[in-house]
Amino acid sequence: MEMTIGANIKRLRTAKSITQEQLSVAMNVTCAAVSKWERGETYPDITLLQPLAYFFGVTLDELMGYNQEKIRAGIEEAIALYRKHWNSNTGREIIVEAYKEYPNDYWIMHYYMWNIGGDLADNDPAVLIAHKDEFLAICEKILEGCTEESLRLGAWNMRAKILHAEGKTEEALEIYRSKFTDWFTTSGQKTEQLFAKDTKEYYFHVQKNMFELIDFAADKLGRTVFFAPDASMEEKAMRALQYGDLMVSAFEETNEAFFLMLARSFLARMENDFYYRGGTDEQVTAIMDKNLYVTKKTEEMRQANEALDRSFDRYGETIRENFFQYNLDFRMHAAGGRRAELLKNPEYRAVLEKYR
Repeated sequence: MEMTIGANIKRLRTAKSITQEQLSVAMNVTCAAVSKWERGETYPDITLLQPLAYFFGVTLDELMGYNQEKIRAGIEEAIALYRKHWNSNTGREIIVEAYKEYPNDYWIMHYYMWNIGGDLADNDPAVLIAHKDEFLAICEKILEGCTEESLRLGAWNMRAKILHAEGKTEEALEIYRSKFTDWFTTSGQKTEQLFAKDTKEYYFHVQKNMFELIDFAADKLGRTVFFAPDASMEEKAMRALQYGDLMVSAFEETNEAFFLMLARSFLARMENDFYYRGGTDEQVTAIMDKNLYVTKKTEEMRQANEALDRSFDRYGETIRENFFQYNLDFRMHAAGGRRAELLKNPEYRAVLEKYR
C-alpha cells in the first residue's frame, strides 16, 4: 500500500496557511525534516503521528491516507484480475505485485503462496524448500488470524507439502488425517442427511451430491487410465476414446445425466493429460471432439436440471454462466504455448469450428 502521508501533510498545512517552519516548531523537529516528509523522502517518527493528527484536526487514517473502502476495492480488483489470468505468466505478475501492495490480506497471501508453490498438485519439492520460510510465515499468519476455513485448510495443506518435500511424509499424512474430513463426513453428505428421505429437498441434495461425486470419481478414472504404468500412449488414447464412447452411448440410450456428467469429467481429464503430457495432435483432437460434445450436452441439460446446474457452483461465476462457451473460447483464443500451435492444425481447428 502506497504511503501518502507526506502529500497529506503538505495539503493539510497549505489548507491551514501554515509554513513548514511553523509546523516544525509545533512538532519540535527541524524545518528540513518537514520538507523531507512532504517530498516523500522520509516519514515522521511514529510518536509524531498522533500529535500531527491532533494539530491538523484529522484522524490518523486521514493523516496517513488510509481509505479502507478504496483499499478493499483494490484488493478485490487484484483478486478478480488474478483469477482471470491465474494459469499464466501474467497471473504470476499480478499476484506478486498484489502481495507487495497488500501483504496482510489473507486471500492475497493464499493466492501468492500457491501460485509460487506450483498450485495444488505436482509441486516441485525444490521450489517448496526454497520458499519454505516465506510460506511457513504466511501459513502462520493465516492460522493465527484468519477465520475463513478454506484458507486455514490451505495453510495446513502447504505445511503438509513442505513436510513431504523435506522427507517427513508421515508427518504430512498426519496433518491430512487430523485436519481434513473423510468422504463420509463431508458437507455434502451431512446436508443430504438433514432431510427426510421422502422430501423434495432430500432428492435434490442426493442428486447434487451424485453429480459432484461423479465429477470427482470420473477424474480419478481418467488418471488411472493415463498413468497406467504398463500402457503405451496409443493404448491410453484407445482406452480414453473407448470409455468415452461407452459413456456417451449410455447417455444417449437413457438420457440420464449421470452418464453425461461421467463422460464430461472423464474426457476433460483425458484431454488435459494428453495435451500437457505428450499426446499427439491427433490424440488431443479426437478426445477434444468428444469432450466438447458432452460439454455442450451438459450445458443444455443444466437448463432443465437444477441439481445438475448447482453441482457447478464450485466454479467461478464467469465459468459457471456458460460452461461450454468458456471451454470453447479457452481453446479458440490461445495466446501462446501448445494451444496456439494446435490452432494451426486443420483437423484441430475444424473441430472447434464445428462446435462454434
